[in-house]
Amino acid sequence: MLVCECFAGTGLLGFVFQRRLATADEYDRQVKLAQEEGKRIREQVILPRNEKVSSGQNFKTALQKFGLSAEEAAGASAAAQRTFNLRQLRAGNTITVGRSVEGALREVDYKIDPDRMLKIVPEEGGFTARISEIPSKTEVVAVTGRVDDSLFNAVEEAGESAELALRLAQIFGYDLDFYTDPRQGDTFRMVLEKKKYTNGETAGYGRISAGGYGQTRYEYRALLFHDPAGRTGYYAADGKSLQKAFLRSPLKFGAPVTSHFSRSRFHPILKIYRPHMGTDYGAPVGTPVQTIGSGRVMFAGRKGGEGNMVQIAHFNGYETMYLHLSRMFVHSGDRVEIGKTIGLVGSTGLATGPHLDFRILQRGQYKNFERLGLPPSDPVSRKNWPDFAAAREKWLPLLKNPELRQANAADSSANTTH
Repeated sequence: MLVCECFAGTGLLGFVFQRRLATADEYDRQVKLAQEEGKRIREQVILPRNEKVSSGQNFKTALQKFGLSAEEAAGASAAAQRTFNLRQLRAGNTITVGRSVEGALREVDYKIDPDRMLKIVPEEGGFTARISEIPSKTEVVAVTGRVDDSLFNAVEEAGESAELALRLAQIFGYDLDFYTDPRQGDTFRMVLEKKKYTNGETAGYGRISAGGYGQTRYEYRALLFHDPAGRTGYYAADGKSLQKAFLRSPLKFGAPVTSHFSRSRFHPILKIYRPHMGTDYGAPVGTPVQTIGSGRVMFAGRKGGEGNMVQIAHFNGYETMYLHLSRMFVHSGDRVEIGKTIGLVGSTGLATGPHLDFRILQRGQYKNFERLGLPPSDPVSRKNWPDFAAAREKWLPLLKNPELRQANAADSSANTTH
């Protein structure tokens, strides 16, 4: 019995000793893992800090605001300049400085554009720099929203950039003045290409293949169509071109009409009744003014009570005049394309305040622009109708039912870049 108890005691001591050894080994293993993990974190984990480039700021000054020393900033700038012309630094673009958890400088990134990144890395004796492509994926998405006050706000409330509001306004700008025509409760819809970075952030937008704007009873629709000759344009579902010869407004987003076309209007300065052969738009000084159609500049300069004025000749005997400008960006004889900014709103000449006096003539006769039927461009030809019908059948269902876009994703032009 005593011998058995001794053996049992010896076995228990051996078991306890083995457990202690195993525990010690496990402890050593955990310590080693922790040390390795700590080393990995110190060497690999980068804590980024982002800032946008300010207007007039140079690269070296921007880096010093991140805490780089004057020597570090100069070295990083010199390396960057060998790879990228820093004179092309753009205000609003992002600089990211990455540091280790211990605060050591690991990298400097400057986003050149949505597709390219300038990467600067410290090394022994200085810095190296290279330009790399930013990985992104393009997919077809649907964007919808409701207008309560302005199209700009509605698009931003839908989580998208105001760039889309501008592009939608350009598409429907031949039929809609986005200051006077929108009503509360209007909706917009778009099917478009959207480029996203790997982190889900929007990188930019591609083609808008279809768009809609209006209310349930009446909605303007647009379909992008490329004919076999490569010409691109937006068309209604019935094949009629949305791109008419003239835009609906000489201001990109319109402005309130402060005085209408009239054969007898009381002049606020001259204090007499006289014809007012144009339409006055109230807008702040400096508001961009666009030509409503393509043509050639007949006159650009100062002209009595009209102040600074631009006069443009268009097709079929049409002429347009833009009065009281504060600045002019064109000269007599220049060829201008529809939508080009030709000047800025001002109050030169006989004007009580800043506004644009816009006038249109046809074969020498002044016309009321607010009531003028705008001449259309050519519709889809009979020859191209089958291709247009195919595009219509592809995009209109997506515009009506955005949830269908996933089923059609494989048919889209979506792609991935590296």
